[in-house]
Amino acid sequence: MLVLSRKNHESVVVGGDDGLHRLFRVKVLEICGGKVKLGFEVDPDVSVYRSELRTTVRAAAGRTT
Repeated sequence: MLVLSRKNHESVVVGGDDGLHRLFRVKVLEICGGKVKLGFEVDPDVSVYRSELRTTVRAAAGRTT
């Protein structure tokens, strides 16, 4: 697991270097108390789910892994 520290309004980008791979950007939008608000920029055909909902979504689609 890669662990990075980011300040407010800083981001992390994954992929997108050669134009063939998808771009995924996570930006810290706000830090307030014990909560961090994140913004996700991804290609339109990429699904993004909270981890606790992923199992439910996959089960509804008939997938178990």
